[in-house]
Amino acid sequence: MSMMRLVLAATLLIGLSAGFVHASDPAKPVPGQADLSVLLETIRTNRKALVKVNLELTAEQSEAFWPIYERYQAELNPIADRMATLIDDYIANYRTLTNEHALQLIEDYNAAESDRLKVRRAYIDEFAKVLPGRTVARFYQIENKMDAVLRYELAATIPVVEEAPAAAAAK
Repeated sequence: MSMMRLVLAATLLIGLSAGFVHASDPAKPVPGQADLSVLLETIRTNRKALVKVNLELTAEQSEAFWPIYERYQAELNPIADRMATLIDDYIANYRTLTNEHALQLIEDYNAAESDRLKVRRAYIDEFAKVLPGRTVARFYQIENKMDAVLRYELAATIPVVEEAPAAAAAK
């Protein structure tokens, strides 16, 4: 039953993010930064609810876990904002992306991913102080599943850089 709740929750996240980016269809307008901010806030709010429903903590565990979780998310949120800015930049410029800009986006993306991983690693011990190891593993699995759903949705909607024509590539 618990797995079913996670699947339903993931479906909810997909539904919330389905209208996020339709840049692969040039006829459709690309959402602005305001739309992205609303989406991020919705995901952040629902993420906590999904963790709460699927983690099944005791009252004592909840009391100890949630303050740590709030700090954890407070450190991850600016990184997610950086990623959103990168996505927004890419979508706005992918048709006219220069080689230099493309490489800078890759560097910025990798730096944000590295920072995200540092935060995730840093909190393992803190979570383990208040939860059993299996529960910490379950928490990270829930987080990974939610991230996978969001990444899948983004991958399906963000256009791939097109190869430059031979004449433009030679410049």
